Amino acid sequence: MERRKFLALGGASLALLSSATLGNPLKPNKSNPKFIWLVLRGALDSLHTLVPTFETELERHRPKLFGSIKEDLLPISDSFALHPALKNLHQWYGQKELLPVVAVSTGYDGRSHFDGQDFMESGLGKIEHDSGWIARALESKGKSGIAISRSIPIAMRGSDRTTNWFPSRMEGSGEEIYQSILNLYQYEPALANNFEKGLSMKAAAAGQMGSSRPGAFPELAEACAKLMLADNTLDCALLELDGWDTHNRQAPRLNTKLAELDQGLSALKQALGPEWDNTVIAVSTEFGRTIRENGTAGTDHGTGSAMFLAGGAVDGGRILGQWPGLKPKQLFENRDLQPTSNVYDWLADALQQHWQLNRTQTAAIFPTGKARGEQLIRDRATA
Repeated sequence: MERRKFLALGGASLALLSSATLGNPLKPNKSNPKFIWLVLRGALDSLHTLVPTFETELERHRPKLFGSIKEDLLPISDSFALHPALKNLHQWYGQKELLPVVAVSTGYDGRSHFDGQDFMESGLGKIEHDSGWIARALESKGKSGIAISRSIPIAMRGSDRTTNWFPSRMEGSGEEIYQSILNLYQYEPALANNFEKGLSMKAAAAGQMGSSRPGAFPELAEACAKLMLADNTLDCALLELDGWDTHNRQAPRLNTKLAELDQGLSALKQALGPEWDNTVIAVSTEFGRTIRENGTAGTDHGTGSAMFLAGGAVDGGRILGQWPGLKPKQLFENRDLQPTSNVYDWLADALQQHWQLNRTQTAAIFPTGKARGEQLIRDRATA
């Protein structure tokens, strides 16, 4: 990397990692629909999250896990219920702002978290570390995006339309330091503009650094919304939430993680305000977990899982996807939920409808995927 580019990025990082006063966010713009992808890293157990209550095999396969939530589940249909911690998502389903999709996968056929996540982020049907599906989508539509992450994730690589932000535990820098840096850059307009943009992003995310838990998911989600509202060129964001690798003590651990997820999504909605009606959030994970619980009250790496689409722009209140069943012959390799559809296909439909992309554009974003033609997004003319 050239020295000047390094200095510019370093200066912007100093600005982004400090606290400041919140600026005035711009008004929602219906011509710029927002898309947010939330990656659940570690492999979400869908059977403990979107529970098939009609399945007689479920309690036999996981007596302890199912028994721990059985009496407190939140029904969303005659066949499925949400985990008790997902109170906001349960409400959203009733308000037709949530679309759960059962039995999905990316097509990745291994059981490595790292490879599975890289595969999912590339969106190419193979691992490609320098080209991500969000970056291709941004290039295709001419939009810009931000990752709430310490570095640029694979999903956003391959485009200069992406940036990233993450809070710091360090104490904030004084305004005199910022001014000194700007003075240093006075004869380098590109560096000065980059640094000033960083200061603006820092101001937009204000309020997040004063917490006793910097980097907690609800705060990151709120910061994400503030950053998108403060910059009308940011129409896309990537959020991450790890901690889903539940090989042991799954019930209490998922009680905590799902509550964190639910609270974070609620904070995101609240911070977006009226822009919520203009937003789609896709939630997915690299792969699922085994049907049967293991000897340490957990589950191991699996295949099929679930995904969610949420937001005021979503035509929700339905459960999508084809359920494969949990009998031995219906399982993948006699151990996992059998995938019946691909995450990429649902994302292609959502992007095509929400961002008004054509088939050529979605094919460039997901070469191995195909739009299913399922109506996922509300008609703006009638919304």
